[in-house]
Amino acid sequence: MRTTTPLRRVLTTVTAAAAVALTATSTAVAVPLSGTSAPATAPRATPHPLSALHLVVELSAERLATADQVAAAKWGTASPIDDPAREQQVLDNVAAQATRLGADPDEIRTIFRDQIEANKIVQRGLFQRWTDHPEQAPTTRPDLSVVRVEINRVTSALVQALADTTADRSTPTCRPGAAVGVLQVHHEDHLDGLHTRALVRSLASVCD
Repeated sequence: MRTTTPLRRVLTTVTAAAAVALTATSTAVAVPLSGTSAPATAPRATPHPLSALHLVVELSAERLATADQVAAAKWGTASPIDDPAREQQVLDNVAAQATRLGADPDEIRTIFRDQIEANKIVQRGLFQRWTDHPEQAPTTRPDLSVVRVEINRVTSALVQALADTTADRSTPTCRPGAAVGVLQVHHEDHLDGLHTRALVRSLASVCD
């Protein structure tokens, strides 16, 4: 009997849900009858929640990619993967930015707890990979302070994207929309199983 991995079950489920949602929410395109002319200007389409969430997924993946550099910076040192003081600082900063943007700071804080946990999934996975295959371990150590500048940039952009999609994230199409985004990013960025699993984890609280 073929064993289905948790990741495969997640992707299979969200893909099916996305297909159903896309079918249910699609609208017919009006075709002018013979002998009539089309309107000079078509009404501007409202961005669909499925596409509106794509930026959130892209930025989550971009933030997650920095975990590779963080892991390389910590590899072979006494620096632990868990850093409660740094994590609290991140959570406080995103909550403050959310407040300035008129978003719910508690909601943004919850979402970023997932982002942080997803980041640590990648770090732990890479540490295990490098332990099992020393030849794949990094030979240079990135400057963690420089890496954190990039993390802060992406974090700020992600808070803005979350604030901009507050309404979209409370609709029934949010989860299938996020699922479509994961599948697209997985394909476009050629994510491996570790990073795809972490990306799914990072989005756990994005939809209400």
